Amino acid sequence: MAEKQDVAVLGATGSVGQRYIQLLEGHPNFQLSEVVGSERSAGKSYNEAADWRLSDAPPTRVSNMILKHPEEPVHSPIVFCSLPGGVARETELKLASEGHYVFSNARDNRMDDDVPLMIPEVNSDHSKAIQVQQKNRGFAKGFVVTNPNCSTIHLVLALKPIWDAFGIEQCMVTTMQAVSGAGYPGVPSLDMIDNVVPYIGDEEEKMEIETRKLLGSFNGNAFQYADIQMSAQCNRVPVRHGHLETVNVKLRKQAGPEEVVEALRSFRGRPQELGLPSAPEAPIIVRDQPDRPQPALDRDAANGMASVVGRVRECPIFGIKFVVLGHNTIRGAAGASILNAEMLMADGYMG
Repeated sequence: MAEKQDVAVLGATGSVGQRYIQLLEGHPNFQLSEVVGSERSAGKSYNEAADWRLSDAPPTRVSNMILKHPEEPVHSPIVFCSLPGGVARETELKLASEGHYVFSNARDNRMDDDVPLMIPEVNSDHSKAIQVQQKNRGFAKGFVVTNPNCSTIHLVLALKPIWDAFGIEQCMVTTMQAVSGAGYPGVPSLDMIDNVVPYIGDEEEKMEIETRKLLGSFNGNAFQYADIQMSAQCNRVPVRHGHLETVNVKLRKQAGPEEVVEALRSFRGRPQELGLPSAPEAPIIVRDQPDRPQPALDRDAANGMASVVGRVRECPIFGIKFVVLGHNTIRGAAGASILNAEMLMADGYMG
Protein backbone atom coordinates (compact mmCIF):
# COMPACT_ATOMS: atom_id res chain seq x y z
CA MET A 1 0.00 0.00 0.00
CA ALA A 2 1.38 3.41 -1.01
CA GLU A 3 2.40 5.80 1.73
CA LYS A 4 -0.15 8.53 2.39
CA GLN A 5 0.71 12.10 1.41
CA ASP A 6 0.70 14.75 4.14
CA VAL A 7 -1.85 17.51 3.59
CA ALA A 8 -2.65 20.82 5.22
CA VAL A 9 -6.00 22.60 5.42
CA LEU A 10 -6.07 26.41 5.36
CA GLY A 11 -9.12 28.06 6.89
CA ALA A 12 -9.56 24.88 8.88
CA THR A 13 -12.13 26.13 11.40
CA GLY A 14 -14.63 27.51 8.87
CA SER A 15 -17.59 25.60 7.45
CA VAL A 16 -15.73 24.34 4.36
CA GLY A 17 -12.59 23.72 6.41
CA GLN A 18 -14.61 21.51 8.73
CA ARG A 19 -15.95 19.60 5.74
CA TYR A 20 -12.37 19.06 4.50
CA ILE A 21 -11.43 17.62 7.88
CA GLN A 22 -14.46 15.33 7.94
CA LEU A 23 -13.83 14.01 4.42
CA LEU A 24 -10.07 13.55 4.91
CA GLU A 25 -10.51 11.32 7.96
CA GLY A 26 -9.57 7.80 6.94
CA HIS A 27 -8.73 8.84 3.38
CA PRO A 28 -6.62 6.18 1.63
CA ASN A 29 -4.26 8.67 -0.07
CA PHE A 30 -4.08 11.70 2.21
CA GLN A 31 -3.07 12.20 5.83
CA LEU A 32 -4.14 15.46 7.48
CA SER A 33 -0.98 16.75 9.15
CA GLU A 34 -1.45 20.52 9.54
CA VAL A 35 -4.38 22.80 10.26
CA VAL A 36 -4.03 26.53 9.72
CA GLY A 37 -6.39 29.06 11.24
CA SER A 38 -6.67 32.79 11.69
CA GLU A 39 -4.47 34.99 13.86
CA ARG A 40 -7.18 34.76 16.51
CA SER A 41 -7.23 30.95 16.63
CA ALA A 42 -3.51 30.28 16.11
CA GLY A 43 -1.87 28.44 19.01
CA LYS A 44 -5.13 26.91 20.22
CA SER A 45 -6.12 23.30 19.88
CA TYR A 46 -8.55 22.63 17.04
CA ASN A 47 -11.22 21.51 19.50
CA GLU A 48 -10.83 24.75 21.47
CA ALA A 49 -10.91 27.07 18.46
CA ALA A 50 -13.42 25.45 16.11
CA ASP A 51 -17.16 25.81 16.58
CA TRP A 52 -17.86 22.40 15.03
CA ARG A 53 -21.14 22.55 13.09
CA LEU A 54 -21.35 19.07 11.51
CA SER A 55 -23.43 16.23 12.86
CA ASP A 56 -20.55 13.98 13.96
CA ALA A 57 -17.75 15.11 16.27
CA PRO A 58 -14.39 16.18 14.82
CA PRO A 59 -11.88 13.30 14.59
CA THR A 60 -10.09 12.82 17.91
CA ARG A 61 -6.63 13.14 16.37
CA VAL A 62 -7.57 16.46 14.75
CA SER A 63 -9.20 17.79 17.92
CA ASN A 64 -5.83 17.83 19.63
CA MET A 65 -3.93 19.46 16.74
CA ILE A 66 -2.61 22.96 17.35
CA LEU A 67 -3.71 25.51 14.78
CA LYS A 68 -0.86 27.22 12.96
CA HIS A 69 -0.64 30.95 12.44
CA PRO A 70 -1.34 31.93 8.80
CA GLU A 71 2.24 33.26 8.49
CA GLU A 72 3.88 30.07 9.78
CA PRO A 73 5.55 27.81 7.21
CA VAL A 74 3.48 24.94 5.81
CA HIS A 75 5.39 21.68 5.42
CA SER A 76 2.82 19.37 3.81
CA PRO A 77 3.25 19.03 0.04
CA ILE A 78 -0.53 19.16 -0.59
CA VAL A 79 -2.59 22.13 0.61
CA PHE A 80 -6.36 22.42 0.60
CA CYS A 81 -7.45 26.05 0.79
CA SER A 82 -10.78 27.32 2.07
CA LEU A 83 -9.69 30.88 2.79
CA PRO A 84 -12.22 33.63 2.10
CA GLY A 85 -12.34 35.30 -1.28
CA GLY A 86 -10.14 38.39 -1.34
CA VAL A 87 -7.67 36.77 1.08
CA ALA A 88 -6.69 33.57 -0.71
CA ARG A 89 -4.95 34.82 -3.84
CA GLU A 90 -1.50 35.79 -2.59
CA THR A 91 -1.37 32.96 -0.04
CA GLU A 92 -2.11 30.34 -2.70
CA LEU A 93 0.42 31.72 -5.17
CA LYS A 94 3.11 31.97 -2.51
CA LEU A 95 2.57 28.35 -1.48
CA ALA A 96 2.71 27.23 -5.11
CA SER A 97 5.95 29.15 -5.62
CA GLU A 98 7.39 27.24 -2.65
CA GLY A 99 6.56 23.93 -4.34
CA HIS A 100 3.22 23.08 -2.78
CA TYR A 101 0.33 21.54 -4.69
CA VAL A 102 -2.54 23.89 -3.87
CA PHE A 103 -6.17 22.85 -4.34
CA SER A 104 -8.42 25.81 -3.74
CA ASN A 105 -12.09 26.32 -3.07
CA ALA A 106 -11.60 30.11 -3.09
CA ARG A 107 -12.68 32.31 -6.00
CA ASP A 108 -9.56 34.47 -6.24
CA ASN A 109 -7.52 32.53 -8.83
CA ARG A 110 -10.31 30.68 -10.66
CA MET A 111 -10.45 32.81 -13.77
CA ASP A 112 -6.71 33.33 -14.28
CA ASP A 113 -5.55 32.47 -17.80
CA ASP A 114 -3.22 29.70 -16.64
CA VAL A 115 -5.13 28.27 -13.66
CA PRO A 116 -7.25 25.14 -14.22
CA LEU A 117 -10.84 25.49 -13.03
CA MET A 118 -11.79 21.85 -12.76
CA ILE A 119 -14.59 19.36 -12.36
CA PRO A 120 -12.81 16.04 -13.03
CA GLU A 121 -15.73 14.44 -14.89
CA VAL A 122 -16.11 17.53 -17.06
CA ASN A 123 -12.69 18.87 -18.07
CA SER A 124 -9.91 16.63 -16.80
CA ASP A 125 -7.79 17.66 -19.80
CA HIS A 126 -7.59 21.23 -18.44
CA SER A 127 -4.92 19.92 -16.06
CA LYS A 128 -2.49 20.46 -18.97
CA ALA A 129 -2.59 24.16 -18.10
CA ILE A 130 -0.49 23.37 -15.02
CA GLN A 131 2.63 23.20 -17.19
CA VAL A 132 1.84 26.62 -18.67
CA GLN A 133 1.21 28.03 -15.18
CA GLN A 134 4.53 26.71 -13.91
CA LYS A 135 6.39 28.16 -16.89
CA ASN A 136 4.61 31.54 -16.72
CA ARG A 137 5.14 31.98 -13.00
CA GLY A 138 8.48 30.27 -12.50
CA PHE A 139 7.10 27.53 -10.24
CA ALA A 140 9.61 24.69 -10.01
CA LYS A 141 6.96 22.06 -9.24
CA GLY A 142 4.07 23.66 -7.35
CA PHE A 143 0.75 24.78 -8.80
CA VAL A 144 -2.72 26.11 -8.03
CA VAL A 145 -5.81 24.20 -9.18
CA THR A 146 -9.28 25.51 -8.35
CA ASN A 147 -12.77 24.08 -8.19
CA PRO A 148 -15.77 26.18 -9.24
CA ASN A 149 -18.43 27.91 -7.22
CA CYS A 150 -20.79 25.46 -5.45
CA SER A 151 -23.82 26.28 -7.61
CA THR A 152 -21.76 26.09 -10.81
CA ILE A 153 -20.44 22.60 -10.04
CA HIS A 154 -23.84 20.94 -9.94
CA LEU A 155 -25.15 22.89 -12.92
CA VAL A 156 -22.17 21.99 -15.10
CA LEU A 157 -22.13 18.34 -14.06
CA ALA A 158 -25.71 18.14 -15.38
CA LEU A 159 -24.94 20.16 -18.51
CA LYS A 160 -21.82 18.21 -19.55
CA PRO A 161 -23.50 15.06 -20.95
CA ILE A 162 -26.12 17.21 -22.68
CA TRP A 163 -23.38 19.44 -24.12
CA ASP A 164 -21.47 16.41 -25.41
CA ALA A 165 -24.49 14.64 -26.91
CA PHE A 166 -26.57 17.48 -28.33
CA GLY A 167 -24.75 20.80 -27.92
CA ILE A 168 -26.22 23.77 -26.06
CA GLU A 169 -26.86 27.22 -27.50
CA GLN A 170 -28.47 28.87 -24.46
CA CYS A 171 -28.92 28.08 -20.78
CA MET A 172 -31.01 29.86 -18.17
CA VAL A 173 -30.71 28.82 -14.54
CA THR A 174 -32.48 29.98 -11.40
CA THR A 175 -30.99 28.82 -8.10
CA MET A 176 -32.46 28.30 -4.64
CA GLN A 177 -29.33 28.14 -2.52
CA ALA A 178 -28.91 26.87 1.02
CA VAL A 179 -27.80 29.20 3.79
CA SER A 180 -24.68 27.12 4.51
CA GLY A 181 -23.34 28.42 1.21
CA ALA A 182 -22.74 31.71 3.01
CA GLY A 183 -20.55 30.05 5.66
CA TYR A 184 -21.23 30.24 9.39
CA PRO A 185 -23.02 32.11 10.89
CA GLY A 186 -23.84 33.24 7.36
CA VAL A 187 -27.13 34.97 6.68
CA PRO A 188 -28.84 36.34 9.86
CA SER A 189 -31.87 34.27 10.87
CA LEU A 190 -34.22 37.26 10.74
CA ASP A 191 -33.29 37.70 7.08
CA MET A 192 -34.05 34.06 6.25
CA ILE A 193 -37.02 32.97 8.35
CA ASP A 194 -40.23 33.36 6.34
CA ASN A 195 -38.20 34.84 3.51
CA VAL A 196 -36.23 34.40 0.28
CA VAL A 197 -33.35 36.74 -0.53
CA PRO A 198 -33.11 37.27 -4.32
CA TYR A 199 -29.46 38.28 -4.33
CA ILE A 200 -26.13 36.59 -3.59
CA GLY A 201 -23.16 38.83 -4.24
CA ASP A 202 -21.30 37.98 -7.48
CA GLU A 203 -22.97 34.57 -7.67
CA GLU A 204 -24.77 35.13 -10.95
CA GLU A 205 -21.65 36.45 -12.64
CA LYS A 206 -19.63 33.46 -11.37
CA MET A 207 -22.13 30.96 -12.73
CA GLU A 208 -22.27 32.62 -16.13
CA ILE A 209 -18.52 32.89 -16.71
CA GLU A 210 -17.31 29.75 -14.88
CA THR A 211 -19.69 27.56 -16.90
CA ARG A 212 -18.15 28.81 -20.13
CA LYS A 213 -14.59 28.13 -18.92
CA LEU A 214 -15.50 24.63 -17.69
CA LEU A 215 -17.27 23.57 -20.89
CA GLY A 216 -14.56 25.12 -23.04
CA SER A 217 -11.24 23.65 -24.16
CA PHE A 218 -7.54 24.11 -23.52
CA ASN A 219 -5.45 24.31 -26.68
CA GLY A 220 -2.08 23.81 -25.04
CA ASN A 221 -1.49 27.50 -24.44
CA ALA A 222 -4.80 29.10 -23.43
CA PHE A 223 -8.39 28.34 -22.50
CA GLN A 224 -11.04 28.65 -25.20
CA TYR A 225 -14.37 29.50 -23.57
CA ALA A 226 -17.48 27.60 -24.65
CA ASP A 227 -19.84 29.28 -27.10
CA ILE A 228 -22.93 29.23 -24.91
CA GLN A 229 -25.22 32.07 -23.83
CA MET A 230 -25.76 31.98 -20.07
CA SER A 231 -28.27 33.69 -17.80
CA ALA A 232 -28.35 33.06 -14.05
CA GLN A 233 -30.56 34.30 -11.22
CA CYS A 234 -29.52 33.33 -7.70
CA ASN A 235 -31.62 33.26 -4.55
CA ARG A 236 -30.90 32.40 -0.91
CA VAL A 237 -33.61 30.22 0.66
CA PRO A 238 -34.17 28.91 4.22
CA VAL A 239 -32.62 25.47 3.62
CA ARG A 240 -29.62 24.26 5.63
CA HIS A 241 -27.73 22.30 2.95
CA GLY A 242 -28.37 21.61 -0.73
CA HIS A 243 -28.62 23.97 -3.70
CA LEU A 244 -31.66 23.41 -5.93
CA GLU A 245 -31.53 24.81 -9.47
CA THR A 246 -34.13 25.00 -12.22
CA VAL A 247 -32.52 24.86 -15.65
CA ASN A 248 -33.76 25.61 -19.18
CA VAL A 249 -31.58 24.73 -22.17
CA LYS A 250 -31.80 25.31 -25.90
CA LEU A 251 -30.08 22.44 -27.69
CA ARG A 252 -28.11 22.67 -30.93
CA LYS A 253 -29.36 19.21 -31.97
CA GLN A 254 -33.00 18.43 -31.28
CA ALA A 255 -33.63 15.80 -28.60
CA GLY A 256 -36.54 14.74 -26.44
CA PRO A 257 -36.63 14.28 -22.65
CA GLU A 258 -36.05 10.52 -22.91
CA GLU A 259 -32.84 11.02 -24.88
CA VAL A 260 -31.63 13.64 -22.42
CA VAL A 261 -32.34 11.33 -19.46
CA GLU A 262 -30.40 8.53 -21.14
CA ALA A 263 -27.41 10.85 -21.68
CA LEU A 264 -27.52 11.90 -18.03
CA ARG A 265 -27.87 8.38 -16.63
CA SER A 266 -25.11 6.88 -18.75
CA PHE A 267 -22.62 9.69 -18.10
CA ARG A 268 -19.27 8.73 -16.55
CA GLY A 269 -15.99 10.61 -16.40
CA ARG A 270 -12.33 10.11 -15.64
CA PRO A 271 -12.83 9.73 -11.85
CA GLN A 272 -15.14 6.78 -12.48
CA GLU A 273 -12.69 5.25 -14.98
CA LEU A 274 -9.87 5.54 -12.43
CA GLY A 275 -12.03 4.37 -9.51
CA LEU A 276 -10.94 7.33 -7.39
CA PRO A 277 -11.77 7.08 -3.65
CA SER A 278 -14.17 10.05 -3.57
CA ALA A 279 -15.77 9.46 -6.98
CA PRO A 280 -19.44 8.46 -6.97
CA GLU A 281 -20.27 5.42 -9.06
CA ALA A 282 -22.59 7.65 -11.09
CA PRO A 283 -21.88 11.40 -10.94
CA ILE A 284 -25.46 12.14 -12.03
CA ILE A 285 -28.47 10.42 -10.47
CA VAL A 286 -31.82 10.87 -12.22
CA ARG A 287 -35.00 10.69 -10.14
CA ASP A 288 -38.25 9.66 -11.86
CA GLN A 289 -40.64 10.92 -9.18
CA PRO A 290 -42.53 14.09 -10.20
CA ASP A 291 -41.59 15.96 -6.99
CA ARG A 292 -37.87 15.15 -6.79
CA PRO A 293 -35.09 16.05 -6.16
CA GLN A 294 -35.62 17.71 -2.80
CA PRO A 295 -32.84 18.97 -0.49
CA ALA A 296 -33.97 17.03 2.58
CA LEU A 297 -34.27 13.77 0.62
CA ASP A 298 -31.56 13.90 -2.03
CA ARG A 299 -28.63 16.12 -1.00
CA ASP A 300 -26.69 13.21 0.58
CA ALA A 301 -26.97 10.94 -2.48
CA ALA A 302 -23.67 9.12 -3.11
CA ASN A 303 -22.31 10.61 0.13
CA GLY A 304 -23.05 14.09 -1.17
CA MET A 305 -20.79 13.66 -4.22
CA ALA A 306 -23.45 13.24 -6.94
CA SER A 307 -25.69 15.75 -8.67
CA VAL A 308 -29.33 14.69 -8.59
CA VAL A 309 -31.52 15.56 -11.57
CA GLY A 310 -35.28 15.31 -11.93
CA ARG A 311 -38.31 16.67 -13.78
CA VAL A 312 -36.65 16.41 -17.21
CA ARG A 313 -39.32 17.57 -19.62
CA GLU A 314 -40.06 19.67 -22.67
CA CYS A 315 -39.84 23.45 -22.40
CA PRO A 316 -42.09 25.39 -24.80
CA ILE A 317 -39.55 28.23 -25.06
CA PHE A 318 -36.08 26.64 -24.82
CA GLY A 319 -36.79 23.00 -25.64
CA ILE A 320 -35.68 21.15 -22.48
CA LYS A 321 -35.98 21.96 -18.78
CA PHE A 322 -35.03 20.10 -15.62
CA VAL A 323 -34.15 20.46 -11.93
CA VAL A 324 -30.74 19.70 -10.43
CA LEU A 325 -29.78 19.45 -6.75
CA GLY A 326 -26.43 19.03 -5.07
CA HIS A 327 -24.78 19.23 -1.68
CA ASN A 328 -23.08 22.59 -1.59
CA THR A 329 -20.34 21.94 0.99
CA ILE A 330 -19.46 18.38 -0.10
CA ARG A 331 -19.43 18.08 -3.91
CA GLY A 332 -19.94 21.82 -4.11
CA ALA A 333 -16.81 22.63 -2.11
CA ALA A 334 -14.46 20.41 -0.06
CA GLY A 335 -15.31 17.14 -1.79
CA ALA A 336 -14.74 18.71 -5.21
CA SER A 337 -11.28 19.89 -4.20
CA ILE A 338 -10.31 16.51 -2.76
CA LEU A 339 -11.48 14.76 -5.94
CA ASN A 340 -9.32 17.14 -7.99
CA ALA A 341 -6.33 16.16 -5.87
CA GLU A 342 -7.08 12.45 -6.22
CA MET A 343 -7.20 12.73 -9.99
CA LEU A 344 -4.01 14.75 -10.36
CA MET A 345 -2.21 12.35 -8.05
CA ALA A 346 -3.39 9.42 -10.19
CA ASP A 347 -2.24 11.27 -13.32
CA GLY A 348 1.25 11.84 -11.92
CA TYR A 349 1.14 15.60 -11.37
CA MET A 350 2.37 15.36 -7.77
CA GLY A 351 5.69 13.63 -8.03
